[in-house]
Amino acid sequence: MIRKLQHGRAGVAIGQAKQVVVFLHGYGADGADLLSLSDPLSPHMPATAFYAPDAPEPCKGNPFGRQWFAIPRFDGSSEAQARAGLAAAAADLNGFIDQILTKEGLTADRLILLGFSQGAMMSLHVAPRRDAPIAGVVAISGRLIDPMALSDEAKVKPEVLLVHGDRDDVVPFAEMHLAGQALLEAGFSAYAHVMHGMGHGIAPEGLQVALAFMKQRLDLA
Repeated sequence: MIRKLQHGRAGVAIGQAKQVVVFLHGYGADGADLLSLSDPLSPHMPATAFYAPDAPEPCKGNPFGRQWFAIPRFDGSSEAQARAGLAAAAADLNGFIDQILTKEGLTADRLILLGFSQGAMMSLHVAPRRDAPIAGVVAISGRLIDPMALSDEAKVKPEVLLVHGDRDDVVPFAEMHLAGQALLEAGFSAYAHVMHGMGHGIAPEGLQVALAFMKQRLDLA
């Protein structure tokens, strides 16, 4: 059963959008945590709708936040629970993407997923397994789940931008290289940007690089 995701929305009115950016938040946060990124982005991305869904589950590690799936080293869950949670959240996210594309009257190639931390993991997991390619994926401070399965399970190969701080103590910086290598080996076009001196977060220059990538993928002047 696909769960309906609560969400926030910003940008142009429904029916006026020519493209959509979906923000996927990290473990223990919620959609509002990233929806504020629409403020600096929207002046440079006219006719864009910004969505930020809440992850489907209450966070075991933070009772005030949400999680896409359990993380054993944070909450004591089992690997089986984590895998089941990932599969369920992927179905929820796919349903959400389909719903908003229908609502906005847009095709998949006008949508970008921008995920942070666990939201980046969701973006990298879901986008290649959809039937139609989205415009692109921006994965910030995340990792690629099960890289060995990517080649066999990828149906489409949207372009990917990986952004990571070299002082990240939550998701190790080495994960960016591992994800990039797996993506390239599977035939994806993948790019990387290092946020020097940055921990687990989004630096302004990292967001600028993400903006340039999104504008290029969406053919925005």
